[in-house]
Amino acid sequence: MEIIPNVHLIPGVMANPYLLIDPDGLTLIDTGLPGSSRKILRYIKSLGYSPADLKRILITHADFDHVGGLAALKSATGAHIFAHTIEADAIAAGHSSRPLKPRNALAKLLFGLMARLFKATPVKVDESLADGQILPILGGLQVLETPGHTPGHLSFFAPSLGILFVGDSLVADENGLHGSRGSNTWDQAQARESVRKQAALGASIVCSGHGPVIRDAGGKFPQG
Repeated sequence: MEIIPNVHLIPGVMANPYLLIDPDGLTLIDTGLPGSSRKILRYIKSLGYSPADLKRILITHADFDHVGGLAALKSATGAHIFAHTIEADAIAAGHSSRPLKPRNALAKLLFGLMARLFKATPVKVDESLADGQILPILGGLQVLETPGHTPGHLSFFAPSLGILFVGDSLVADENGLHGSRGSNTWDQAQARESVRKQAALGASIVCSGHGPVIRDAGGKFPQG
């Protein structure tokens, strides 16, 4: 699904992966659950590109629904993988970058079941990213450290297009945007601070890891 020219949301994958198109090749943000690589590669081919055209994979954080397809995509494409150093260590070990904090016995059971059902294959990240770096993508893609959901969570902002990719630091629904909260949030105070940082950017389009793409996003960031 084309969001704007050269920016696509790949449908039917959890969590949302985004495909960015530049003259020198393709960039993917996040890779979905284990097994998602087939859908992602089919979508790339549907646009007239080959697997070898995928040059870069940017990872927002190391949760299994964002890195599940990473090993297969690396094998199929040879793409260069980027992540924050904290998340890179977790990806290389094949686990999350922070412990989950289930609030009750049922949540603990569900988290344990998901951990057994969905295991991401360990992968070596090629390059670590830090706040303020500018990547040669979409006319200059700014790297933002947005911790809270996880300790090394990253977001990516293309100022020339007004589009912000937020991973799970913000969740989208029909009512707008909500900050990370609950049992899978590593640090609630840092999560709120990251939302304030993102809101100050003036993005007009917000692309979250879960939920719809949010347009006219200026007044849809959570307050407080």
